[in-house]
Amino acid sequence: MRIGLVLAGVILIALGAAAFTGKLDFTHDKEVVKIGELSASVKEEKSVPQWLGGVGVVVGLGLLAVGAMRK
Repeated sequence: MRIGLVLAGVILIALGAAAFTGKLDFTHDKEVVKIGELSASVKEEKSVPQWLGGVGVVVGLGLLAVGAMRK
């Protein structure tokens, strides 16, 4: 259990730091028009909000601390 908390904390810290710096993007497909068999879609690139990255870092630090203090 201790290793799991530490590992989850490290992963959350890394992903949160990437999101906080604006380097964590994802693609969202949006269907614009569909007429019978014909359809048109748009790919939108979005980035994870910076505040969510900050929350991820704080939660990751908490998990890391709890995992380090557990025996």
